[in-house]
Amino acid sequence: MAHLLGAERLHLEFPTRTVFDEVTLGIDEGDRIGVVGRNGDGKSTLLKLLAGRLEPDGGRVTRRRGIRIGMLDQADVVDPGKTVAESVVGGIEEHVWAGDAKVRDVIAGLLADVPWHGQIASLSGGQRRRVGLAALLVGDWDVVFLDEPTNHLDIEGIAWLARHLTSRWTADAGALVVVTHDRWFLDEVCTDTWEVHDGIVEPFEGGYAAYVLQRVERDRMAAASEAKRQNLMRKELAWLRRGAPARTSKPKFRIEAANQLIENEPPLRNPVELNRLAVSRLGKDVVDLLDVSVTYPVADAAPGAPAERTVLHDIEWRIAPGERTGILGVNGAGKSTLLKLVTGEVAPTTGRVKRGKTVKIAVLSQELAELAEWADERVSAVVAEQRTAYRVGEGSKAVELTPGQLLERLGFTNAQLSTPVKNLSGGQKRRLQLLLILLQEPNVLILDEPTNDLDTDMLAAIEDLLDSWPGTLLVVSHDRYLIERVTDRQFAILDGHLRDLPRGVDQYLELRRQAFAEPVEAPGSVASSLPSTGSGSAASAALTGAERRAAEKELSSIDRRLEKLAAEIARLHERLAVHDQGDYVGLGVLGDELQQLEASVADLETRWLEVSEAIEG
Repeated sequence: MAHLLGAERLHLEFPTRTVFDEVTLGIDEGDRIGVVGRNGDGKSTLLKLLAGRLEPDGGRVTRRRGIRIGMLDQADVVDPGKTVAESVVGGIEEHVWAGDAKVRDVIAGLLADVPWHGQIASLSGGQRRRVGLAALLVGDWDVVFLDEPTNHLDIEGIAWLARHLTSRWTADAGALVVVTHDRWFLDEVCTDTWEVHDGIVEPFEGGYAAYVLQRVERDRMAAASEAKRQNLMRKELAWLRRGAPARTSKPKFRIEAANQLIENEPPLRNPVELNRLAVSRLGKDVVDLLDVSVTYPVADAAPGAPAERTVLHDIEWRIAPGERTGILGVNGAGKSTLLKLVTGEVAPTTGRVKRGKTVKIAVLSQELAELAEWADERVSAVVAEQRTAYRVGEGSKAVELTPGQLLERLGFTNAQLSTPVKNLSGGQKRRLQLLLILLQEPNVLILDEPTNDLDTDMLAAIEDLLDSWPGTLLVVSHDRYLIERVTDRQFAILDGHLRDLPRGVDQYLELRRQAFAEPVEAPGSVASSLPSTGSGSAASAALTGAERRAAEKELSSIDRRLEKLAAEIARLHERLAVHDQGDYVGLGVLGDELQQLEASVADLETRWLEVSEAIEG
């Protein structure tokens, strides 16, 4: 494989610390590298050094002549004065870029819900980020650097990005270097992993799973070596403790050796060891959503348009004690509304919500609003205000911890304990927020995008804590790894209905592709601009040649999708016929699935008629 770029003896210092010291590494064609490490250890800085956006204090970065490098930085912004189309494809004519399969795939995969001719200034922060990612991916690059590319992408978007990157080059061409905390994405895309820590970059073969295996083995070997070192130190210290006269009578080098062992002894690790926080007793009844629907008024509805929008339809969900459930759905599907029904923040328009008498709900929100009142207080003082001692564990293994000990077990150093809350990093605030919530002793915990601002090590620690938390857990997250790691079952909100997913995230992605996937035309192009409702409006104007070809292509796509749905419906009828007719719950699940498939068929048939009329008109 040809060499693309390399770094030799890189050295970089910031005013308060050394970021890299004597780092040497290289990137060859075919490399797919994931970069992991704790927040603040230099992952983003490494990408900037390699891409040429930052110059090292020492050493050098060499690049092959003529190499094309593309980078998505966390700080990159798109020009708010441009339109989406101008930002992504520039002044290239539509018939030119629309003929490029890669460009069409990028636009359809990232910008399906973004107005193609809309101004960047009118978009949300997440939409702008996706426009920036699309603008990068439509280009031709030898090396692509991506810094947190999965931010603002839902599970479908992350799956699309993984497919795009794995098929973008042949196996022995191009190179990718990506910084992300999304561990599923790392495993799906990367064949090598770089861990940034303590001023060095340590390489590992394979994606995230392989990296974890190798790191565990490395730590095991280091622990064995450390155990030998500790035994020697104990022997030396035992000798030193024989008293001052004995010490002064022994050779000086023995004293110096013992002191050196003590001085070099590393600080104890502070893993999360909260095996089980006490929770309030939870009875057999938690929260039941019974035939619930939620309808919101539509602000500034156009004349003739519906004045209300139904977000959730006929939801039936009985949450059990100890249930661990993940909720999936696209942005705007109604996930937050569903959680607010559980907490009581939203009242159902129809149906009712029944809560058990002993239920105590706590929510880890995305906004960190819980910390605002303590912004100027020290971390240790904030926790001390809650309680003077905390009981961790059960029975003979139960221990009482001081606030300082509890914080240390969540990864806070002694220096951070005296830091004002407002000066903490995003990840530190997130850990403190979770700790304060758990110390309220809830028995139902709701996590709304809990992985924001956390690195992979801290995500693993939080997951370890959640593993042993004994209450009912409801999680909404775009982090597939987290969902599959800490929950036992998953539901999806599809067309306002709550659907059980026996096969988990894979089944959700299949359902989305089958029932909701749009043709791979760009937003704003001819096919996507055809009307989605109304049987005769498409025939009001004659189609150009390009428009006709696009419409005919959409018809072919609809025909194929209808054939697949017909086959699925036939298989489902067979399952219904052989299913135990006394199993009303199972029959109900199959019936709901059949109803959703038939609704998808009806929608596709309506669209087929609209496009046909447009062609004939």
